Amino acid sequence: MTNKVGKILSVDEELALRKPIDDYVGNIQKEVDALRADGTLKVVELSETIDNVKRDKIYTKKEKEERLKELETALKKAKEVEAKNKEAVSKHIADAEKYLKEHFAKDYYNAVCESATLANAEAKKHYDAKLAELAKEHQATLANTKDAQEVKEEKYIYKNRQFDAKMEYQKNIQDIKDRKHVAFEHKYHLLDLLRMGNFTFAEKMDRKRENYIYTFNTREFLLRNGLYIAIIVIFIVLCIITPILKNGLQLLTVNNVLNILQQASPRMFLALGVAALILLAGTDLSVGRMVGMGMTAATIVMHNGVNTGSVFGHIFDFTGLPVIVRVVLALVVCIVLCAFFTTIAGFFTAKFKMHPFISTMANTLVIFGLVTYSTKGVSFGAIDQTIPGMIIPKIAGFPTIVLWALAAIIVVWFIWNKTKFGKNLYAVGGNPEAASVSGISVFKVTVGAFIMAGILYGFGSWLECIRMVGSGSAAYGQGWEMDAIAACVVGGVSFTGGIGKISGVVVGVFIFTALTYSLTILGIDTNLQFIFSGIIILVAVTLDCLKYVRKK
Repeated sequence: MTNKVGKILSVDEELALRKPIDDYVGNIQKEVDALRADGTLKVVELSETIDNVKRDKIYTKKEKEERLKELETALKKAKEVEAKNKEAVSKHIADAEKYLKEHFAKDYYNAVCESATLANAEAKKHYDAKLAELAKEHQATLANTKDAQEVKEEKYIYKNRQFDAKMEYQKNIQDIKDRKHVAFEHKYHLLDLLRMGNFTFAEKMDRKRENYIYTFNTREFLLRNGLYIAIIVIFIVLCIITPILKNGLQLLTVNNVLNILQQASPRMFLALGVAALILLAGTDLSVGRMVGMGMTAATIVMHNGVNTGSVFGHIFDFTGLPVIVRVVLALVVCIVLCAFFTTIAGFFTAKFKMHPFISTMANTLVIFGLVTYSTKGVSFGAIDQTIPGMIIPKIAGFPTIVLWALAAIIVVWFIWNKTKFGKNLYAVGGNPEAASVSGISVFKVTVGAFIMAGILYGFGSWLECIRMVGSGSAAYGQGWEMDAIAACVVGGVSFTGGIGKISGVVVGVFIFTALTYSLTILGIDTNLQFIFSGIIILVAVTLDCLKYVRKK
């Protein structure tokens, strides 16, 4: 059949082009279905029935055995028929696939695509002509109107007419787009019936690409990725100007990338912890102080020799314990302390409907005051020098601390996506009232999220202590809560609750750490870096709010 080149096709004309293809492949499909009736289709049906019987509890043991034996016999016969007809079925499918390859695009799809291109141009031409006509009418009306109120009304009417014309144009464009997409999908519909849902990797990628183009929306794309694009552009600019301002010093080097990974690893634990609270439409302002408390506790336990500083006037001495015992004890102490305080915040948040902003702010003040008062604000020096080599050694220059972060990512991803608690977390974050009505304990989920956050904070502070070889003090970690929160919002965890992915948190942590590291190398003052962080948080939350308003 010859394509109608240079012509906008009607729906009926498109169907007429497709009819020979549908007829040819349809006839083959009938033959394939007939061959499968007592073979493949019967195998699928009987396999499902056997699974149902095995799960069914209405049968006695003897009845179930007899029924299964009967079904197994039938299944065996169906498989024999399937094997017998397999070659014939494959031959028919190959014939249909060959026909589709030779005729689908040439006789049908290419003509639809060309028609869509022409129709788009025609729709644009009609839209422009309509706007010009409306503008001409508007100017003529204004020329004959002297009353100010009438002029105002005419301008209002004109804007409405412009809007209606735009809506009509967009509707026409969408209809053209829909028809083209339906034409593309029709080939895969035919293949789906022939192959019973089996597609090659290339075909899956082809469909994925087409669906992405079909559903692509510029506004939505910018709302989702605009901040990422802006940060990447900033990072590229920093990579360009750093050698100029720093006498040839390169920013994007292997050593710098590894340093960024090292710095990001402990912060990953903190971001993963606070992400769950943001998922519940909350936050945690005590993250930085948790780090300071954990660092101090870990340094005291793993200190290199007898502690020179005291806690409430008592000097601790853990030198009598084996190093590995001190390392494990430090981790346990960090987790217990952090989980204790997050549990308190979680209890008040869940029990008294207190906003996490208040409960965690109270934690911030209590922790900082308690640690500062008990230690007199002093730093406890370095930990045993052998510990970093035991826990986070560098292997061929690669920092294994990254593996700790990777393990945390995998565990938290599993909890969020594969456990009942994770599903409940999303449910409570999205709509706590509806979750409660459906039988989910909002109290348990909220407290559980805070406890999980505390465990992650404990791990993060312990790792940071080992990375920095100690030097724990109450002041350490100041401002880290902002970095953790910023990483989450940049990664797409929504403050509206119930929206967010672990992958987004991971990307957010690396982006923020890389940006901070780059600004530090460039020599930007730390205080000015807070300005960058604040702007990024503001933009990220603004984009998130725009997405939320759009959905509403």
